[in-house]
Amino acid sequence: MFEKFSREAKLAVVNAQADAKELGAKQIGPEHVLLGAVSNAEPDLRAVLDAHGITVDGVRAALAARTGEPPLGADDAEALRSIGIDLDAVRAGVAENFGPRAWEQAEPEAERGVFARLLGSGRIPFTGPAKKTLELALREAIHRKDREICSTYLVLGVLRGADPASTDLLGGRAAVAGLRTDLYAMLDRAA
Repeated sequence: MFEKFSREAKLAVVNAQADAKELGAKQIGPEHVLLGAVSNAEPDLRAVLDAHGITVDGVRAALAARTGEPPLGADDAEALRSIGIDLDAVRAGVAENFGPRAWEQAEPEAERGVFARLLGSGRIPFTGPAKKTLELALREAIHRKDREICSTYLVLGVLRGADPASTDLLGGRAAVAGLRTDLYAMLDRAA
């Protein structure tokens, strides 16, 4: 499938991996694909994104802020409480049974040693929704009878996938609908 990607779209996918690593993500999500596409946008796409206030720095800052959030915050605690689970009690139980720092050390450490360095590529995997984003980008290009997937189609794939994290980054559903309309209009003008 990647042979159908434009140079900019290929760079966007490569940058998505680099950005995910830099931001401390364990997997590449649609939001990282979005950041890669925004950072490698063709001039027409950049103009549409700028008109919607979507910039590389803005998306990166929003993702960096999310990375610093605790994995389970106040909203999660409230949702769990609504179904009868007390997150504070769970945390206390984990600390009591596994030690006071067990919650922070829940992630396994990276493998070390010669074999890990030789066998490990350092690549992080794409999430299911990120893979779906790439597939939807391909479908968008096919639907418009284009032979190449450009960064615009990557953004449309993100929009069509409606991943909650990406939708939130873009300003909500109404903003996503407006952006989609403007991207289609841009593609129509270029055709």
